[in-house]
Amino acid sequence: MRTRNFDLTRYCRDGLRREAAALLMVVRDCPSFDVARDRLRARVSQIGFDTLRGRAAPPSHELIRVRDCAAVFASMLSERADERAGFSVARALWDITLGRARDDLQPGFFAEVIHLVRGLEGRAPSEFTGRRILDPALEGRAAAVARSKELDRLWRLAEANMNRFSSGLTDEAAARREARRHRILGALGGSESDWQDWRWHLRHLVRDADALQRLVTLNEGEAAAIRDATAGRLPFAVTPHYVSLMDDEGSDLDRAVRAQVIPPRDYVDFMLENRRSRQRSCDFMLESDTSPVDLVTRRYPAIAILKPFNTCPQICVYCQRNWEIEQAMAPGALASRQKIDEAIAWIGRRTAIREVLVTGGDPLALGDSRLRRILDGLAEIPHVDLIRIGSRVPVTVPMRIDDDLARLLGSYRELGRREVAVVTHVEHPYELTLDTARAVDRLRREGIAVYNQQVYTFFVSRRFESALLRVLLRRIGIDPYYTFAPKGKEETASYRVPVARMLQEQKEEARLMPGTRRTDEAVYNVPGLGKNYLRALQHRDLISILPDGSRVYEFHPWEKNVVEQDTYVGVDMPILQYLLRLQEIGEDPDDYRSIWYYF
Repeated sequence: MRTRNFDLTRYCRDGLRREAAALLMVVRDCPSFDVARDRLRARVSQIGFDTLRGRAAPPSHELIRVRDCAAVFASMLSERADERAGFSVARALWDITLGRARDDLQPGFFAEVIHLVRGLEGRAPSEFTGRRILDPALEGRAAAVARSKELDRLWRLAEANMNRFSSGLTDEAAARREARRHRILGALGGSESDWQDWRWHLRHLVRDADALQRLVTLNEGEAAAIRDATAGRLPFAVTPHYVSLMDDEGSDLDRAVRAQVIPPRDYVDFMLENRRSRQRSCDFMLESDTSPVDLVTRRYPAIAILKPFNTCPQICVYCQRNWEIEQAMAPGALASRQKIDEAIAWIGRRTAIREVLVTGGDPLALGDSRLRRILDGLAEIPHVDLIRIGSRVPVTVPMRIDDDLARLLGSYRELGRREVAVVTHVEHPYELTLDTARAVDRLRREGIAVYNQQVYTFFVSRRFESALLRVLLRRIGIDPYYTFAPKGKEETASYRVPVARMLQEQKEEARLMPGTRRTDEAVYNVPGLGKNYLRALQHRDLISILPDGSRVYEFHPWEKNVVEQDTYVGVDMPILQYLLRLQEIGEDPDDYRSIWYYF
């Protein structure tokens, strides 16, 4: 892919004054800030109106952008926005106009406002990759043929982009993994039959840098981060199967795989600095405030989360429960029988609860007998008609989904009475293997639906990277379900992606996928409240831009039209910072230029 250097010099005070001259001129002689604010808002509205109604009005797609930019800009200039965000865009613009020092303002801020002004004035560059699908000069069969040709061209564009990324289902990837498997088995003293035994994988978890370096090449930064993490008793472990998905040849094919389990330096430093107050600092979803009884979380009327097993075979760095897990497969991680019985009994007394998500930790890392006891208790509750199991073992140790486990889970299905589903977490096409496909097939043969929840981290966010994942998930029988914004947690800043990039992906790349490959829903998890659906603009407002370029969103709770509930203000990561990171790994920021106009 071509790569252009990102010109940061244009994102500065002088650049903004040039770009926004027509807007800022109205506040030069204002006697007070309140007057300046009013004039700015009026001018934004007037520019938008003039652009929409002018004789040389832009094309219809640009008019929509003008409308959106006008609405967002006006919202940012309000007093309420200043109060909720703790920062005033209006005052910053007034200070810039008057030449006052604003050393706090960084390129990310100027970039956001410059793009807003361009959009407001109808000057943003066209983003279209395709031509007109419906040609007004044609009709009937001729129009249909022309449309079909253009759709062919759009698909070739999508396919060319997806072909940039490697799938774990290709013959080449399978050959690499086979060689890796032989090396791992040799180092761990295992046999081919051992490899197919999930218990062998759990007995041979890779728990430190030295052990991992014997199996795969690590760079100095990776090894040092793992050493410091384990020395500080941060949870770290990788299953032998997942190690086999890593490459030694120095390519970046396995970037997303490594990022799942190898902690970045900023994560390690934060977690070690806050070890004494980790629950307070890392419980982003406020689970402590939504747990009415031990082991249970409840945010919605008809769904409860049951967490009987507080560990996993493998630790995902950005896990929302990273403050709870002590170590992989920790002894004593399974709650006591009494605690589990009390939690199930509590659910049994709440007839509003119709669905229970059994998660943790990873409940499928339990043996069949222990898992059976938990599921038996839930199956005895008359009003629970769906048992959902959250598990990453189809990816981390797919051998766990053997025939016995599939039959056990299928036995809880009762036609017309109760369903069972598994929700897994595949992050990247390179994680997929035929072993995972076989595991999914065993579940589906028992009538169990399998869904995927992807966390849209930086490492899976390149153009069409997640689109390819959706295509391959459906190919092996997994339905795309949710795409989650990474939690806005300080310790996992390296994984975060702007909300605008998620919207861009959903409305551009995913729209070119076949229907069942684009059915997942982009969501932002609001602490203490639950999912905010990003697809619909009425669920949030963009209220400010902070000095570093971070957007500030006011998320509306799902209950807003049901019960009285406060909104939640969340700070996003700066778009400019994200684009610079993409450039560092060889992406062309210009290929993402429409990102500024997703709000």
